[in-house]
Amino acid sequence: MKIKRITALFLAAAVMIGSAGGCGGQEKAQESLSQAETMKESKAETASTASLESQASEEIKETESSGITVTDMIGRKVRIVPGSYTRIVCIGAGALRMYSYIGDTGLLCGVEDIDNMTLSERPRMFDSVARPYMIAYGEEFSGLESCGVGGPNAQAAEAEKILSCNPDLVISQYEDVEKEDALQEQLGIPVVTLKAGANGVFDDSFKQSMDLLGVVLDRADRADELVSFIESEAKEISDRTAAVSEEERPGVYICGLGNWGTTNHLMTAQNYISFQIANVKNAVTDLAAPGIQAIEEEKFAALGADMDILIMDAAAVKNIIPLYQEDPGIFDTCKAWQEGEAYLQMAYNAYYTNYETALINTWFIAGTVYPELFEDIDMREKTNEVTRMFLGKELADQIFQCPSSFGGYQKIDTNTFFQ
Repeated sequence: MKIKRITALFLAAAVMIGSAGGCGGQEKAQESLSQAETMKESKAETASTASLESQASEEIKETESSGITVTDMIGRKVRIVPGSYTRIVCIGAGALRMYSYIGDTGLLCGVEDIDNMTLSERPRMFDSVARPYMIAYGEEFSGLESCGVGGPNAQAAEAEKILSCNPDLVISQYEDVEKEDALQEQLGIPVVTLKAGANGVFDDSFKQSMDLLGVVLDRADRADELVSFIESEAKEISDRTAAVSEEERPGVYICGLGNWGTTNHLMTAQNYISFQIANVKNAVTDLAAPGIQAIEEEKFAALGADMDILIMDAAAVKNIIPLYQEDPGIFDTCKAWQEGEAYLQMAYNAYYTNYETALINTWFIAGTVYPELFEDIDMREKTNEVTRMFLGKELADQIFQCPSSFGGYQKIDTNTFFQ
């Protein structure tokens, strides 16, 4: 730029000298000098603008390196540097599962004992139930240090064990603001809390948790991909069933829903989200409160005539077997059981919700209630499609082979199933 400025001034001077003796030479010389000065001012302004842009760029870089503030799912403000973390632990029911959907499992430096199948001393209450994230990555988890015992009885994080793993980020599902703040201060690293919500995989809180992980891990594209897939699947199920009139909808009873491990044929929910997505008529409508809960034996018997179809969650089978062996007549008033319209869905609650399983179950329920609308859906193929999206692997065979899966999605033989 300096050479150009000198050349411009030299040319302007030459024009002035060459024109000094002619008519109007003085005016032309003055015009040339004016043009030269204008060029100098323009170049100076350009240099100033470039300097400001450079300064702004440096400020942006400084902001990126020092991090951003995010609000986690329980309202805490946490300072993070997106994508900078190389040693991560996940604590609390469901945290590791959620992380596995979005994050790189190769960055984990510790795992709760419940998720390390090689340990002799560990919580084992969910070992027979298919947990897809464990099927997909359990071998990787087995080589990691312990960051705590974990399990449904673990009500607080174990700071010393977490510190022994030397993490630079903690992903948590302990939903206590004061305890999370205290843990973050003790560890000296970010603790980011996730949350699912009552409607599980279809809940806005679950989707927001995925988005939050996308920001923290600098994997927003992956989070968008998963959330868009879930929304697309739910929409397709709803669209396929939307035209079925209320009069044409059979009454369906869902039972065996997980609730801290205590579940049987009486455990149900009148606001079961999969029914709502699939436009299914729930046989249970007049409970005092929403959510998973047990109804009385008398209530179950009274509803029996309205149960055109019974859907049983596989988690309940182990508890129903002794009840049925003691009293084979427990389903005598259930129309669906007597007519052979009982079906088995996969257990979706095991150390909190298996979100991919909950989505697959919704497809199964919709296809069971409205078979003519879902003739093109093969449950093994759908299971593989969903687990491939959530976890990058086709896991249908392994899921169906787990002891508490009883071979996979099926119509129950009511004459022999509990024998």
